[in-house]
Amino acid sequence: MKNLLLILMLVFTISEASSQKVNIEDSLTIRSIYDMALLNGKSYEWLEYLSNEIGGRLSGSLEAERAVKYTESILNELGLDKVWLQPVMVPKWTRGIAEYAYIETAPGLSSTTNICALGGSVATPDGGLKAEVIEVQGIEDLARYGKEQIEGKIVFYNRPMQADLINTFQAYGGCVDQRYAGAMEAAKYGAVGVVVRSMSLRMDDFPHTGSMTYGDTPADQRIPACAISTNGAEYLSSVLKIKPDLKFYFKQNCKTFNDVESYNVIGEITGTTYPNKFMIVGGHLDSWDLGDGSHDDGAGCVQSMEVLRLFKKINYKPKHSIRVVLFMNEENGLRGGRKYAEIAKLKREEHVFALESDAGGFTPRGFSFDTDDANFKQIKSWESLFKPYLIHYFEKGGSGADIGPLKEDGVVLSGLRPDSQRYFDHHHAASDTFDAVNKRELELGGAAMASLVYLMDKYGTKTEVTEVKK
Repeated sequence: MKNLLLILMLVFTISEASSQKVNIEDSLTIRSIYDMALLNGKSYEWLEYLSNEIGGRLSGSLEAERAVKYTESILNELGLDKVWLQPVMVPKWTRGIAEYAYIETAPGLSSTTNICALGGSVATPDGGLKAEVIEVQGIEDLARYGKEQIEGKIVFYNRPMQADLINTFQAYGGCVDQRYAGAMEAAKYGAVGVVVRSMSLRMDDFPHTGSMTYGDTPADQRIPACAISTNGAEYLSSVLKIKPDLKFYFKQNCKTFNDVESYNVIGEITGTTYPNKFMIVGGHLDSWDLGDGSHDDGAGCVQSMEVLRLFKKINYKPKHSIRVVLFMNEENGLRGGRKYAEIAKLKREEHVFALESDAGGFTPRGFSFDTDDANFKQIKSWESLFKPYLIHYFEKGGSGADIGPLKEDGVVLSGLRPDSQRYFDHHHAASDTFDAVNKRELELGGAAMASLVYLMDKYGTKTEVTEVKK
């Protein structure tokens, strides 16, 4: 009995010592990642060029083409094992001459207001569109008013983001349907146009664009749709209470062209042990055209590029093949993410992990994971390694739109979760510019991503561990 106890104590001691050694080794590697990112980082420099020298990168635009060439050249400079462009056909929609709108309370008595066309909207007639307005709080309100009250009018969707929700993405999700499907639904009731309150918690004069759909609405029945700034929405709503028969005028000159060819930009460090198993990290290279897309999603792109640069700099040789993928056309089609998953399936490539950064370049708080309980339990065991860097959020949840098409049994999907309280101040607006990004916050995000990829690569997924045991 004594011998058995001694053996068990010895096994426990060896196991504990081994665990401590692993934790120390991991801790030191993560420390070196953070040191390199904060003292010799490149992400901020790359973002400055992407934002200020290239600017907004709407799918199918010249700026998007320049961004492809620029990021490809940077990845080549990093000395990766492979760098290539993956062709993908994307929609081409242009805004045209700046939009114009005013609120008319009486003939000759009007006040201008700030609007922007929603992405994918049709133009107004050449002379603009003027009509009475009916205010609703969401798509579900349309049925309450019916065709008799809506026909011939402009529908004003004025449901705000819910301010008492701490998770601002949840608040966004609660009202974004009026932007995406509002025109399609209003047209069914005979509306002639749509004005949508911008998806932002901040009161300002910046209208926020975003994607929309007409579904299967025939082309000749599609109505123009625009976003109005939060200040403009509040003013329009208050004046409607006093003057319900006021008229709203807006003119926009947008146009949709035939699809054009663009590219996903991909770079790879080939794995030493599992070269045919892939882990990817990425963001979307396209952006809306009002600002320069620094937070959405220039930040995610340069952070993802930085992950591979950091591995090269600290001389970490991954077991799995690690790819950075800069997806094209997340904003108005998700063509890049779907194309990547399609090609991966055709080539029978085995993906085991994917991480996306598409929530802005703000201070990282942690990660969300779309995975099973076994993998999540392993990931949760790494929390103590991140706490010195104030990364505390490890929760099950969503990951990212572009990596979503890779989802299948055994693939762990994850999303970087920065502090989100200021994100929708800038999202899809002219205020999404380089000066809104803090260098240190951006670099901390890249370091956190590299640390998670390092741990996932070193320990593998639980599916892989089971395969090894078999």
